[in-house]
Amino acid sequence: MMVRKARIRLTSTNYKRLEEVCEELKAIAQKIGVKMTGPVPLPTKRLRVPVLKSPCGEGTSTWDRWELRIHKRLIDVDAEERVMRRIMRIRVPEEVHVTIELL
Repeated sequence: MMVRKARIRLTSTNYKRLEEVCEELKAIAQKIGVKMTGPVPLPTKRLRVPVLKSPCGEGTSTWDRWELRIHKRLIDVDAEERVMRRIMRIRVPEEVHVTIELL
């Protein structure tokens, strides 16, 4: 019998919270003793927005450059029932988005 895999994608703008969730997932996998690969860091998406400093649009053309970074991690876990139940019960912060896909 072949064990199905669960692919967990984590995305967040706050990488510290993202790493905390990854550590929790890693601890669950080690505690139950299932095979886990990851967390694999995917390329960080950088959204850049240049904005004029002057509110009226006149004067010197000086610019502020704002940047929003979106960090991503990928984790593959054997999808045993016990593991999936524990993963579903994890408290995930608001800024971390989790998607679970069964392969």
